[in-house]
Amino acid sequence: MIAIMSAKREIWQVLALQLLTGRASTVIRMLIICAAAFALTLGPLQAQQHGAGQHGHHQPYAGLENRPIKALSDQQLAELRAGRGMGLALAAELNGYPGPMHVLEHADALHLTPDQRAKVASLFKSMQDSAISAGTALIEAETRLNALFATGKIDPQSLGVALGQIGAAQSALRQTHLVAHLHTRDLLSQQQAAAYNRLRGYVR
Repeated sequence: MIAIMSAKREIWQVLALQLLTGRASTVIRMLIICAAAFALTLGPLQAQQHGAGQHGHHQPYAGLENRPIKALSDQQLAELRAGRGMGLALAAELNGYPGPMHVLEHADALHLTPDQRAKVASLFKSMQDSAISAGTALIEAETRLNALFATGKIDPQSLGVALGQIGAAQSALRQTHLVAHLHTRDLLSQQQAAAYNRLRGYVR
């Protein structure tokens, strides 16, 4: 691409020379001026963008080597320790099964009864406690995997065990959030569930 643009610039330089020597009409002169300016500036710009893209492409993980657990960011660690959803229940949330936390946030607009409020609040507390426990287990499992690689003591057998522990923790964590959505839906009327979807912007 850069070679092609270089050849194009040479062509326009020749045309510009014809302009200076008076061998072109007025209209052609104007076209030559515009085209020459475009060709002379576009090439360097594309080369600069190409270089910047190559630099970013070859160093996507630069700085992540300083993480205590390489596979988890500080934000992910904080969310796991707090029992947050992290988008794990989107299959339920976006298919008509509201989550307890957001139902409580919209309790007034949904016209929850005192009994509904109490049950949803209890469900949310139970979900959060279980999510914190599962999140802690996931962090511990990722820590063990990280240590195996960091110490060079990794082999196919120990890798399989570590991944099994991580998979079990991830499954338990996701199940915790999805089950809470199932139970929350059971506590709402059809009208309240529909109103929830409107409040959350899922339907118009």
